[in-house]
Amino acid sequence: MKITWLGQAGLLFEYNNFTVMADPYLSDSVRNINPKNYRRVPVKEDLFDMKPDVMIFTHNHLDHYDPETVCRFIGADSAVTVLAPLSVWEEVRKTGGDNNNYVLFNPGTSWTQNGIKFSAVKAEHSDREAIGFIIDDGEGKLYVTGDTLYNESIFSDIPNDIHALFLPVNGVGNNMNMEDARRFGERINPKFVVPIHFGMFDNLDMDKFECKNKIVPKIYERIEV
Repeated sequence: MKITWLGQAGLLFEYNNFTVMADPYLSDSVRNINPKNYRRVPVKEDLFDMKPDVMIFTHNHLDHYDPETVCRFIGADSAVTVLAPLSVWEEVRKTGGDNNNYVLFNPGTSWTQNGIKFSAVKAEHSDREAIGFIIDDGEGKLYVTGDTLYNESIFSDIPNDIHALFLPVNGVGNNMNMEDARRFGERINPKFVVPIHFGMFDNLDMDKFECKNKIVPKIYERIEV
């Protein structure tokens, strides 16, 4: 299994010929709403040649569910499975066409495809329907928190054998800051902690993220976990 960071909260999971893409932000849409949040990393255009089997969206904020990006992957002929909470599920069905499978992916819901189990879990964010998710391929569990604050109600749904944890550390927009992300990582106690949601709109120094077992990803490169 290969994991690639797409920048911001975007992740690409490749299991042989089965491809999962989560929260891709491959445009400069946010800049139109907030000019200070301009894209600091160019879009890798060849990503648009990919045909994901599954796309996951954690919530309906533009840097996670971006219509300019989504239309490059989901359309009348894409035949993709879309896992999304209600806030996104209602939107993507309007533009994605009928030849896709739109799965309402709220906390407590699981979906299995190609032998891989996807589970939606709680997130504490300003989009009240935001989720995190867990991918279990039978060999290891990957937990992507989505945008979230540290909240005690999250942990009861998380298994105690997480292999790799992916979490925000930027500390704005109702996301954990580095200190709370460190505490979150200690609470989950995975083998690897991967900070994301930085570097697209900011210049955060990941040396300041003091967390054991951390792996700081590089955009468009494989994450070795």
